[in-house]
Amino acid sequence: MDYNIKEVAFRLKGLRTSCDLSIEEFAKLTKISVEEYSKIESGEKDFSVSFLYKCAEIFDIDTIEILTGTTPKLSNYCVVRKGKGLPVARRDRFEYQMLAYLFKDKNIEPMLVVAPFIEEEHGQPVKMSQHDGQEWDYILSGKLRVVTEGCDVVLSEGDSIYYDSGKPHGMVAVDGEECRFLAVLIDK
Repeated sequence: MDYNIKEVAFRLKGLRTSCDLSIEEFAKLTKISVEEYSKIESGEKDFSVSFLYKCAEIFDIDTIEILTGTTPKLSNYCVVRKGKGLPVARRDRFEYQMLAYLFKDKNIEPMLVVAPFIEEEHGQPVKMSQHDGQEWDYILSGKLRVVTEGCDVVLSEGDSIYYDSGKPHGMVAVDGEECRFLAVLIDK
């Protein structure tokens, strides 16, 4: 299963208009500029998972409904085979696979994340983001520099970090190789 940016944009516009919200009102609710939201809704710009979660919260639906147009139906268990997670953009250049996308009414969102090593990012300030809830990241391979309020740490295989993702945080792969990690977003 995959998603198409233009189809997601079409669903967002339909949801927004069915709630009788203007572009300006919805941009304010999602805490982004009118210009950025307009580009997302027209399919010119991809969106972050953080933005998608905010939209789903506003519409009181599952994020998967916005991404794929289908409603998760599984409630006892959900198996996702290796490499078969739902790919989704979240941050520039990072690869994300949602690992429980078929399960309905989730309290957490587990993801497999691949952070590429990008030479030009080093020596630059780490790009920060934030989203509601909390997050737990567990390093599978490589090394990841994580910056969050009061913390700037490099994590290696087997290390983990738990933090308030409602506060600015950012991460970059270090030491010349990509970093693979499990990220668990917790709806608080």
